[in-house]
Amino acid sequence: TKDMELFGVMDLPDELDAEITAAATEWETDALLGRVWFRDSDVWTGHDESRWLGWLDVPEDPTVVAARLKAFREQLTKDSIRCVVLLGMGGSTLFPDMIRQVFEAKGDIEFRILDSTDPAQIRTFESTIDLEHTVFVVSSKSGTTLETRMFYEYFMSRMEPVLGADVVSSRFCVVTDAGSELDQLAGAKCFRAVFHGDAAVGGRYSALTYFGMLPAAIIGCDVERLLTRARSMADACRPANSGCENPGVRLGLILGHAAKAGRNKLTLAISPSLKGFGDWIEQLVAESTGKTCNGLIPVVGENLSNPDVYGNDRIFVGIAISGETNSETDATLEKLAAAGHPVVRFLLESPYDLGAECFRWEFATAVAGAVMGIHPFNQPDVEGTKLITRKMVEQYGAGRSVATQSPVIKHAYDSGEVGLHAPGVYGRGLVRLLPDEPTMTDALRAHLSQVRTGDYVALLAYLEWCEPYRRIVEKLRQGIRASTGVATTVGFGPRFLHSTGQIHKGGPQNGLYLVFSCADVVDVQVPGEAYSFGQLKAAQLLADEDMLTRRKRRYLRLHVDGDVGDGLTACSGLFDEALDQLD
Repeated sequence: TKDMELFGVMDLPDELDAEITAAATEWETDALLGRVWFRDSDVWTGHDESRWLGWLDVPEDPTVVAARLKAFREQLTKDSIRCVVLLGMGGSTLFPDMIRQVFEAKGDIEFRILDSTDPAQIRTFESTIDLEHTVFVVSSKSGTTLETRMFYEYFMSRMEPVLGADVVSSRFCVVTDAGSELDQLAGAKCFRAVFHGDAAVGGRYSALTYFGMLPAAIIGCDVERLLTRARSMADACRPANSGCENPGVRLGLILGHAAKAGRNKLTLAISPSLKGFGDWIEQLVAESTGKTCNGLIPVVGENLSNPDVYGNDRIFVGIAISGETNSETDATLEKLAAAGHPVVRFLLESPYDLGAECFRWEFATAVAGAVMGIHPFNQPDVEGTKLITRKMVEQYGAGRSVATQSPVIKHAYDSGEVGLHAPGVYGRGLVRLLPDEPTMTDALRAHLSQVRTGDYVALLAYLEWCEPYRRIVEKLRQGIRASTGVATTVGFGPRFLHSTGQIHKGGPQNGLYLVFSCADVVDVQVPGEAYSFGQLKAAQLLADEDMLTRRKRRYLRLHVDGDVGDGLTACSGLFDEALDQLD
């Protein structure tokens, strides 16, 4: 039915349901919904929110956008382009990555994404690309994203010897805001094409603009259909449907009031056929709500368990496609709802409904921000980390090293050693709790014993994203989840800095951070600069570490110096020992 399509199935505890019903009345009588559509910043904090509401305007005529993108793709085919590579970070890549996984290639053009400064990742990525038949899309809203600019410099230097100076510029196009440095570069270099974003749309709200629709078109999606579905949801979220009759408001009130009630772990159970959608929601929600020690912690990829293993800090959202439902997941969600946990379920008729769902979640996140009293469109701690990173990179560029602390404990394995770094007030205090001549297991046990009810454990890996490493980190996650009972999250860096980095630093003080880093066996120089990608990654790691420890977050880092796979395996064994010894 239409109601099912718009609202899904929502099973809420009586107390939470009553709060939401009362709040929905406020959104009608106080005309809050109308003020959202009139761009009134006072709906939130009264600062500059009105500048960031351009995403409310899904393209008036999707056919115009679709026609331009279709012509662009057809020209790529005529020019014998076999691969398009998107270079970007955060909001520029997460929706394209989701679309790539959901729809796969529908034509003769392969679509790839690079969003990591890890040197091994860049080497592996480059080795799989036929540069002679590739076009690069350089995607950055601000046009100044450091990583994206370095990606461009690197691949421009690799492409020019292959194609020649006269041809190489035709193999680059950009998506950026009008007038940005990247826009100016594209004009000066006569790039193949320039697609402008909307200055009033932030990166994580940009899925339904050219930042998301250009990749969708390249993959072979029906862009007009995606945008038409988004427009239908936007219409349903307008003031004509107030309060509980509004799908965006309804979900936003659930999220916001659940967070205020302490249920700040947004646990997503998403169909495998919608792979990547959870990561997109994770960035949208984490970066939007993680402010002033407040926020919703998205939990993606954690296997559902029986109700008795969960505390009262969870809200569950299931998202599936009709005909592909998972009976085990459905049964577990039913049990969770019956046990009094808030459970929301959406059933999509088609993958193209993702256009509608993206708008729903954008609107709901904005509403949740209003409920929580935060500015949902900025990312102050992400910007602060970027500033520190740039200063460190400038030091590398000037030939100066960046000061780092020595590990407090070392553990040898067959081909190297793992060093434990415990910076900041928390780290120093934890070390004082350890016995004389402590082992790595002692330190890990002490760290994990700090977990309390309502906490979450974040595993953050500044490593090449590859299947072997991912499996080891996921095994660690499962072990920690089973032993401590708290929510767990996983992020590979530096990518996660542009998604969950904001909530790590600006969100609730209920995170326990376990970070993995490594000595780069091979490095890649950044063309025209006095530093390498390895040094850039190190600067990002240390800047994040600096911000987290300044905020007195519970932070430990394990640094692998040697074979990374063997080192991670050694870490896994140490964690097993530490978890076995927990009380």
